[in-house]
Amino acid sequence: MDIHMLKITELVPYEKNPRKNKEAVKYVAESIKEFGFKQPIIIDKKNVIVCGHTRLEAAKKLKLKEVPCVIADDLTEEQIRAYRLADNKVSEYSEWDFELLDFEIGEMPDIDFSKFGFDFPDIEDEEPKETVNERERTFDAYNLREYDETQTEGKYNMPILLPCNYVPDDLIGFNYALSTDRTDTGIHFYIDDYQFERIWNSPEMYMEKLQKFQCILTLDFSLYTEMPIAMQIWNTYRSRLIGQIAQRYGINVIPTVSWCREESFDFCFDGLPKNATLSISTIGVKREDYNFGLWKAGVDEMIKRLKPKRLLIYGGEVEYDYGKIEVFYYKNHVTDRMKEK
Repeated sequence: MDIHMLKITELVPYEKNPRKNKEAVKYVAESIKEFGFKQPIIIDKKNVIVCGHTRLEAAKKLKLKEVPCVIADDLTEEQIRAYRLADNKVSEYSEWDFELLDFEIGEMPDIDFSKFGFDFPDIEDEEPKETVNERERTFDAYNLREYDETQTEGKYNMPILLPCNYVPDDLIGFNYALSTDRTDTGIHFYIDDYQFERIWNSPEMYMEKLQKFQCILTLDFSLYTEMPIAMQIWNTYRSRLIGQIAQRYGINVIPTVSWCREESFDFCFDGLPKNATLSISTIGVKREDYNFGLWKAGVDEMIKRLKPKRLLIYGGEVEYDYGKIEVFYYKNHVTDRMKEK
């Protein structure tokens, strides 16, 4: 197969092309920008495009002068017209295996796949190939099979976490857990929620991956001040349940403590062990007095209720007296790398 570099102005779009892909142009352009022009445009003897109209428009968007082409000079006119339709049609039959897709994307945390049109559909949203009982699907979607009412406490039945006194040598974010070769570290979830939502969607799939590390902190689902209390309760519950599942797999689990305004104190400490090792974050605390005030009030209440023996603190030091509590600080490696640049 001979590749010919032709000027964009030499190519002729097929005027009767039935496939419309205007929305795809921006994503193809991003792909070309990221990886180069790796798939040639197929043309006939008169430079009329057989396959590759979207790639041509993407090349124009990127202001490229030339593009790689393959001349289909071994096909008859009728075969070319048929090939043009067949090429467009067969792409409609491809499907994603979302579990494998999730693993592939998870192992490349530095690449923004949204630029290429990925919208990260949840695994449970995929239509099943066989009809299943809707009640069963609901149980799977909300991990209700993992819920044990006898292992909960508080007004909102928060799953109880057992104490763990492990202190990891270091902490790295879950967004690097699937690609790193390191095992001499713990895994934290002080990252954006979308980067670990996949664990809630399919917890068993990730437990084996997490078992190789020294420990994990529980998932730090956000408790924003703008969130309704119901959402804050739900996110707290999800963090506790995933932590409880991980403990059943024999993983060292250090509870992450998160809170919001004073109203969250009604539930945010439920299920957490007393006189044990806990983790908190100081990320963003120094930016405003208001943020520090919320943080300090939460730490005060946590110490009063849970009396932790030690704290694993992710982020820099702030002006706070932890008393006799043993404190371990862990660096924000992302911030450190940004500072080095």
